[in-house]
Amino acid sequence: MKTILAALVLINVIVLASSQLEVGYYQDKCRLAEIIVKAEVFEALSKDPGLAAGFVRLHFHDCFVRGCDGSVLLDSTPNKPAEKDSPINNPSLRGFEVIDRAKAKIESICKGVVSCADIVAFAARDGVEFSGGIGYDVPAGRKDGLISNLTDTFTNLPPPTDTLQQLVTSFTSKGLTEEDLITLYGAHTIGRSHCTSFNNRLYSFSTKASQDPSLDPSYATKLKKQCPNPKVILNDTFLVVPMDPITPNTFDVNYYIGILNNKGLFASDETLLSSPATGNLIRKNIAYPKQWESKFAASMVKMGQIQVLTGDAGEIRTNCRKINS
Repeated sequence: MKTILAALVLINVIVLASSQLEVGYYQDKCRLAEIIVKAEVFEALSKDPGLAAGFVRLHFHDCFVRGCDGSVLLDSTPNKPAEKDSPINNPSLRGFEVIDRAKAKIESICKGVVSCADIVAFAARDGVEFSGGIGYDVPAGRKDGLISNLTDTFTNLPPPTDTLQQLVTSFTSKGLTEEDLITLYGAHTIGRSHCTSFNNRLYSFSTKASQDPSLDPSYATKLKKQCPNPKVILNDTFLVVPMDPITPNTFDVNYYIGILNNKGLFASDETLLSSPATGNLIRKNIAYPKQWESKFAASMVKMGQIQVLTGDAGEIRTNCRKINS
């Protein structure tokens, strides 16, 4: 009963907060805000297209910890390690410097008006669009949070080893549905992963097989060439592979096709097929890719409303890496 009540309270908070966010929020406050963010994002992506996934991931990791309040951007202090330095986020999160550049340019023309949390939400949208996904309107008006705790990442961010039920529980605790989960996991169609996030599937699986039997054997062989056994190399921390081996920089449904062919990189990818309902959602996304893109945009907007700070709550940071006082 307590769990149900807590979920209802969270949903009510999300609905209340979302009603205070507005599409075109900065039109009269700082007309060039979204244009500046897109310009900085597109310039960065012209040099490193893989960074598009970094902006989506940054938004996700921000929203799932303390809500979409820009807390993931705060630097650690001597006595307070921040979210970005959690082993879950470091070194996998990228794009901080691009957010900094966009913020600095916006501050030069609209001081103290545009929040870092909103900039992250805009950048995620622009990363999707750059990669071939559809653009979508982002409701804005978020304030920036004042707290960032490394330990919060362990209880709020789902690891790549989660089962389907664990993932559903994690997403529903944030006011998102099972369909949102399947839809948003499609973001794995762009970007890369460190070998350390999945090499247990290649070398440490607890069966007689040398790797996770749910992995396609030829795919596992390819991954082993890209990710040597960590026991026989000095440091595999920075080795990376694309999450979608077919079109790693294009926003499409090949990620879902990979799952059907036992080529999901993470255990949490393959577990999405473990129920008839989620399996059907994956097949439907493959059959209707444009419909999936529209659903993805809607789910991103929904995720972007998790526990946002508005009105008198929070602040507008002048520097995304530290609070104002």
